[in-house]
Amino acid sequence: MSMVLMTASDCHLCEHAKEVLAQLGVDFREVHADSEEGQMLAASAPPFRPVLYDSEGTLLASGRLSLKRLRKLLQREEVRT
Repeated sequence: MSMVLMTASDCHLCEHAKEVLAQLGVDFREVHADSEEGQMLAASAPPFRPVLYDSEGTLLASGRLSLKRLRKLLQREEVRT
């Protein structure tokens, strides 16, 4: 499953999110909140950064990403596909 991670400048939680996704071996594309695409995503996103979306644009998580919670979420997604 490929994901989109919306990040902001100087965001320690964004760096943490990238580390969590890397630990899980998740493919993701980073989109900066100040970019054109990031601004479009931010229009419907919670005000917290980072924000994680699945490849279809569904909001999965925001703020500090929990390794345990994300692992469970990914396992559920694997069952659905």
